[in-house]
Amino acid sequence: MNNRILFAFLLVLAFTGYAGGETRKSALLQYDPAIDGIIGQMTLEEKINMLHGKFMFVSAGVERLGIADFKYVDGPFGIREELQPDSWSPLGLENDKATFFPTGSALAATWSPELAYRYGTGMAREARLRGKDMILGPAINIQRIPTGGRTYEYLSEDPFLSSRLSVGFVKGIQDAGVAACLKHYALNNQENNRGMVNVIVGERAMREIYLPPFQAAVEEADAYGVMAAYNKVDGLWCAENDMLLNTILRKNWGFAGLVVSDWGGTHSTVNSIINGLNVEMPGRRFFGDALLDAVKAGNVSEEIVNQRVREVLRVRLAIKPVPEEEANREMTSRPPQQKIAYDVACKSIVLLENNGVLPLDLKGKPVIAVIGDNAVRTMGLGGVGAGVKTLYEITPLEGLKDRIGEKAELVYAQGYEPVLNAGFGRRFGRKSQEELEKEAREKELLKQTMTAEALEAAAKADLVLFFAGDNRWVETEGSDRRDMMLPSGQDELIQKIAQVNPNIVTILVSGAPNDLNIVKPHSRALVLSWFNGTEGGNALADVLTGKISPGGRLPFTFPVKLEDSPAYALSNYPQGGGSRDVFVGLVEETNPEMGSEAGEQDSNKFSDPNTAYYSEESLVGYRWFDTKEKPVMYPFGYGMTYTSFEYASPATDKERYGKNDVIRLSIDLKNTGAFAADEVVQAYVHRINPDVEWPYKELKAFSRVALDAGEKKTVTLDIPVKNLRYWNESIQDWDHDLCDIELLVGASAGDIKVRKKITLK
Repeated sequence: MNNRILFAFLLVLAFTGYAGGETRKSALLQYDPAIDGIIGQMTLEEKINMLHGKFMFVSAGVERLGIADFKYVDGPFGIREELQPDSWSPLGLENDKATFFPTGSALAATWSPELAYRYGTGMAREARLRGKDMILGPAINIQRIPTGGRTYEYLSEDPFLSSRLSVGFVKGIQDAGVAACLKHYALNNQENNRGMVNVIVGERAMREIYLPPFQAAVEEADAYGVMAAYNKVDGLWCAENDMLLNTILRKNWGFAGLVVSDWGGTHSTVNSIINGLNVEMPGRRFFGDALLDAVKAGNVSEEIVNQRVREVLRVRLAIKPVPEEEANREMTSRPPQQKIAYDVACKSIVLLENNGVLPLDLKGKPVIAVIGDNAVRTMGLGGVGAGVKTLYEITPLEGLKDRIGEKAELVYAQGYEPVLNAGFGRRFGRKSQEELEKEAREKELLKQTMTAEALEAAAKADLVLFFAGDNRWVETEGSDRRDMMLPSGQDELIQKIAQVNPNIVTILVSGAPNDLNIVKPHSRALVLSWFNGTEGGNALADVLTGKISPGGRLPFTFPVKLEDSPAYALSNYPQGGGSRDVFVGLVEETNPEMGSEAGEQDSNKFSDPNTAYYSEESLVGYRWFDTKEKPVMYPFGYGMTYTSFEYASPATDKERYGKNDVIRLSIDLKNTGAFAADEVVQAYVHRINPDVEWPYKELKAFSRVALDAGEKKTVTLDIPVKNLRYWNESIQDWDHDLCDIELLVGASAGDIKVRKKITLK
């Protein structure tokens, strides 16, 4: 990172605001004078040709005017392999193997905007090698439900943490010469029935919880692209929602770039073009001949078409196209990006429990039983949706073998059969009852054999490393999990292992919360290692062996049980079955041999799956648990290290703050243990005597701080008072609730160390 970019980035980080202010001017507007001349030379047909898909991931330019086609690529966590132009089938190249970066919840567990920036630059470098103009990411919807199929892709249940990471991520992508496309705008907080569901949410909750990551990425990082979500909001499809696309995105936030539909997510011609959609992908059903006819009939003005073309051209002129002959000429995955993936993975791993067993004691060459399919399962591909054809992916067992070497004897047993190809794959007709019974007997026999092998390995070992959790078929786009339970009989297996060897370290390989009520009491240590990318196995081994002290913090709450979480407690979710997923249907249309048995089984199971009432309003995640005083398994922001920290001397630069002031909060932080480690200092705001209703507390500042053993630092956190405003629905604007404030500083939402009272005047 050069000094100019670093200075600009730090300046953004210093300004921690995401609440709205005056509409800022996008850098994209500088291209408008040149665009005037281009549009003046274009025919109506050429204009409309720019507003829909040309191929599966390409929209058209204007060759005769030197305007290159626009090339999109999937990639919240890695650049998708090259596909056939009009199909989801791979092209079959060798050099399109990319770096698999840790997925969204893993990145969020770093609590590091700086790492998010590096992550973005790494993704963009690989996109440029492949000749791409826009990365379809980051994915920044709020994690509303623990069972969300894409929780692993999204960042956090908290809008402030998500906002800070989104800004870093987007700036990283765009500073490296690629456009970012924020997705999925907006309120795409479930996968079940996402193609039909209508979200009903209070405007205050929408503005304060669900939109801030998008707002921050637009206002602070000048994001060039936004992807409209599949769902409806307040009765209108997101791809034709005037409130979302024109009023909020463009008018309120000053967005100047292009809005692209999610693939297959366009539903109209006139409403979509007028209400803010720029590009229909991947086809031309609504923005092809139908749009041309609408203009000729006078239903859509050419001025509207010109504006939508202008917004596309702004991004096209800002992003220098890669000549065809320069793309895909070398391997996509490169060592600098692999190093970024390693660094993110190292800082994401969360230590949940440790009863003195970690870091591993390798004296005397112990026998270590490594049990569980997730020890050897790769996570770059799987399930529905985006994946990464990786150059390599270090599994946990490979990482342990490399890092431990001859210091211990590692004995592996699979332990359980993984969930694979669930509900998505080729169908060969329905099975007879006899076939089903035979299959059940075979599965039971396999289970018994695997269990016996695991118990034999555990009984002979000094220590068991039990690899539990989900995989990319359990957590997948297109469907939410039915519950948080560990799949494949893992709870039953760990109970049996504990009977022959209670010295167990459990490593969860998941992107979302699991029910840990059985695993936790049987584990002397408990580690969450995520879907952690190309270098995930090496990072995990370095943490387990003590080369690195674990420094990840939870970006979401682990409830004691699923029914405690807000949407479930209020019976807002699940709404019911519904029809086949829209994206799965699109893939099947271009790959007709594929079918979704699960979708057919679930259709019409419930009468009304199409409305999602967000009646918990702003009480999402820890806000709900704190306000309702419900106990949790692990709180938001939680994570242990191999050392301990002492918080002291909370202070502010003033006692009373005006509307335009910035609260400067400082605390003394000391590493009181024997390991160098990072602490994530978190500052929450609690209103003491407010005039409007608030959650008990809200995160408003944080800082990841590295300290050597015995080192002490003064940590300073800035909180602009304008970031403490609320959305006043009566005046349709941000408003102040001036009251007394208690600043709560600690290591998690459930571990407040020091407090300081101030007054807003």
